[in-house]
Amino acid sequence: MKTVFVGTIKAGDEIDDAFALAEKTLAQKKDGKPYLTVVLSDKSGSVKGVVWDRVEEIASATTAGDVVHVKGGVSEYRGKLQVVIKKMTPSALEDASDFLPATNHNTDSMFERLVRMTESLKTDYLRALFDSFWNDPDFVQRFKTAPAAKKMHHAYIGGLLEHTLSMALLVERIAGHYSGIDLELLLTGVILHDIGKIQEFDYQLNIDYSDEGRLLSHIIIGIQMVDEKLKQVDQFPLEKERLLKHMIISHHGTREFGSPEPPKTLEAVLLNYIDEIDSKVNGIREFMASEEPGSGWTSYHKIFGRHFYKGKELKETSQE
Repeated sequence: MKTVFVGTIKAGDEIDDAFALAEKTLAQKKDGKPYLTVVLSDKSGSVKGVVWDRVEEIASATTAGDVVHVKGGVSEYRGKLQVVIKKMTPSALEDASDFLPATNHNTDSMFERLVRMTESLKTDYLRALFDSFWNDPDFVQRFKTAPAAKKMHHAYIGGLLEHTLSMALLVERIAGHYSGIDLELLLTGVILHDIGKIQEFDYQLNIDYSDEGRLLSHIIIGIQMVDEKLKQVDQFPLEKERLLKHMIISHHGTREFGSPEPPKTLEAVLLNYIDEIDSKVNGIREFMASEEPGSGWTSYHKIFGRHFYKGKELKETSQE
C-alpha cells in the first residue's frame, strides 16, 4: 500500500514507495557522462527527480507512463524539492486512485445538474443535440471522468465536468446582463466547447496528451464529435450549426492560443471570456493551495508572470 505522497514530502526525507513516472529524459553532463531527469507524480502532485548513478541501467528498465518504485533522498534545488534517486524499478499497480488527483465534487450530481439545464432549453433542435450526447453511455462516462487540462486548471479526474458546469452557471449571471444575446446558443457552446478533451488526454496514471490530442487538438476533435451528433438531429438550422461551430473553434480567443479564428459573434466573445474567468480563477486557486503555508504571497508564477497575494494568515495565540 502506498504511504508516501508527493504533497507531504520535505527536504531531508528518505522515500521508498511507488510513483507514476510522468516524464523521463536522458541527458549528458559537461564531461559527457549521462544523467537522468524524471518527474514523479501521484494524486497529491508532482516532483522532479534526478539519477546520477547507474543511469543507463535505470533508464532502460523504466518507461514513462508506468508505475515505478523509487528509493532516494529528498533535497532542495533552486528553491524546489528534488528527489535524488538511488534506485528506480518497475512496480505493479495496486490502486490507480493513488496516482491521479480527482475533483472534490460528486460527478454524478454535477452531471445531473448539467443535464437538467439542457432539458430546460426551449429550442427543440438544441435539446435534441444534447439528447444525442447524453444517450451515448461511452461519451457520458468519459465526459464525467476527463480532466480539463494537463497542468493549468482543473487538471484532475472530473475536472472537465466541473469546469463545464461552472461555466454554464456563469452564463446567465454574466451574459444575462446584456440584451440581444442568444442565451440558449451560448449555453450550448459553453457545454460543448471542450468536449474534445475526452480524447485529447490520456489519464491512466498521470495526465498527458494522447497521440490524437497532439496531432489534432481538442478543438478539431470537438468539431468532429459535434458533426457526428448533428447527423442524428432533424432539421438543425445551417446558420445555427455554423454559429455553434464558430464558438467552439474560437473559444481560445486568438490564433496565438490555438483558435483557428478569433471570436466574431457576441456569443463567441462571451464564451471566450467566461472560459478565461473560470480557468484562470481555478488555476490560481490551485497554485495558491500548492504553496507552503505561512506566507502572505505565493512564489512567482511563470505563466501568469506575477506573485499572488494570499492574505495575512491569522495565528491563534494560546492564553495561559
